[in-house]
Amino acid sequence: MAKRIMVQGTGSGVGKSVIVAALCRIFTQNGYKVAPFKSQNMALNSYVTKDGLEIGRAQAFQAFAARKEPTVEMNPILLKPSSDTGAQVIVRGKPIGNMTAKEYHEYKPKALSLIQHCFDILERENDIVVIEGAGSPAEINLRANDIVNMSIAKLLDAPVLLLGDIDKGGVFAWIVGTLELLEEEEKELVKGILINKFRGDMDILKPGLEFLEKRVNKPVIGVIPYFHGIKIQEEDSVSLSVEKRKKRAAKKGEGKEITIEVVYLPHISNFTDFDALEAEDDVSIRYVGRGEKIGEPDVIIIPGSKNTIGDLLYLKNSGYASQIVEKVRSGKCVVFGICGGYQMLCNTIIDPEGVESKVRETEGLGLLPATTIFECHAQKMTNQVRAIADLEFYKGELAGYEIHMGRTYFSNGTIKNAFMIFERSGEKVMDNGGAVSSDGNVIGTYIHGIFDNDGFRHAFLDCIRQKKGMLCIKEDKSEDKNKSGINWDTEYNKLADLVRRSIDMDGLYKIVNKL
Repeated sequence: MAKRIMVQGTGSGVGKSVIVAALCRIFTQNGYKVAPFKSQNMALNSYVTKDGLEIGRAQAFQAFAARKEPTVEMNPILLKPSSDTGAQVIVRGKPIGNMTAKEYHEYKPKALSLIQHCFDILERENDIVVIEGAGSPAEINLRANDIVNMSIAKLLDAPVLLLGDIDKGGVFAWIVGTLELLEEEEKELVKGILINKFRGDMDILKPGLEFLEKRVNKPVIGVIPYFHGIKIQEEDSVSLSVEKRKKRAAKKGEGKEITIEVVYLPHISNFTDFDALEAEDDVSIRYVGRGEKIGEPDVIIIPGSKNTIGDLLYLKNSGYASQIVEKVRSGKCVVFGICGGYQMLCNTIIDPEGVESKVRETEGLGLLPATTIFECHAQKMTNQVRAIADLEFYKGELAGYEIHMGRTYFSNGTIKNAFMIFERSGEKVMDNGGAVSSDGNVIGTYIHGIFDNDGFRHAFLDCIRQKKGMLCIKEDKSEDKNKSGINWDTEYNKLADLVRRSIDMDGLYKIVNKL
């Protein structure tokens, strides 16, 4: 039987996903077969497995940290919010429909056998399973139908590490309060405390740690410092809104960089599409949030969305739609739409059966002469794909993945099929994957991860450099053209090294081995 360890948090955004990834890499480095597991994830940032199933991107990130191919068993249930009170429910990688919060609450008890089955598969194939909780286990109103925190710890007999974020302030009250609100049986499952995101002098912190250990009768097994310089993909848009929406500090040599502005949509999804762009030395990315003005960027990106029509109406009501159209038609910038952003570029979006929205039809931005239709009977497209790009600046292969409802149909001959998908989940196909306007200033595609392809990304940025009168950067595109410019394996190792140095490894193994 595989060992197991569970990381729960005092709240959302305290760093559970990152710590699970670190533990996955540490145990893997130590010679164990390891897998991550999260019974239920709520996130708009998702990943498509090789067999075309959708899971939370955090579990894919954790799987790669464990040097494993992501599988649907690592995240049996994924919730993708489409409104303040409803979400698409994805079970074992496939959507089973949209549910209100009340409907899903009633569905939860049926999910426990599925969760146990998925965990059993992972347990048979691994030495250690690292389990992630969600939010906080102290949410009293959710305890009766909990399927992700203490109910899972009890079901799987998993010792728990309770993680608190000291950077937010009040970490001691958070930890004590969380434990106070747990039932005695649940409190017993908590075997250690972790403090995350510490900045400062450990000597000043030590009296607080000693008090905490006496107060809760639990050992503090680690204090992980706040880190810079380690590239870690964010779990969801909560982290994005706090960290990445801030304007980037201007680099030296004003005017000698490429400026990209990403419109921060209310239902933004798969924002990790832009990590590789952000890693480029002369690229500055800014997320434009509600109430902020679009500046004078070289590129405007409209990202993926879980509610295309709802987010399109947001663009119109906020005035962003007219600004985007004016800027691209005046030749001031290039507009790039990905997935839902691509759909918004079209003339019309039609949702006759209310697949994504109560609005049945609306005009798009009118930058591509095409129509997108959400068809009730159509299956959600979740595939890893390979495609051929046919653009002025790049003609060649690329890889990525698609996660979308709706199909886009070209209206006339003034639009060019710029991306031809020739392989979906290993099957040969020949299908449209995106388009470009006749002047080349409007590009849209259904392919997520497109900028992770080095050859495509370098060619696109060189195209922008030429428009700005900058020197092109000639890259070697003969190898690794389907990999991002970030060496993720190196980043996992840096994260593991930091966490390994910051925790009591002997104490951790005693907890894992239930000694």
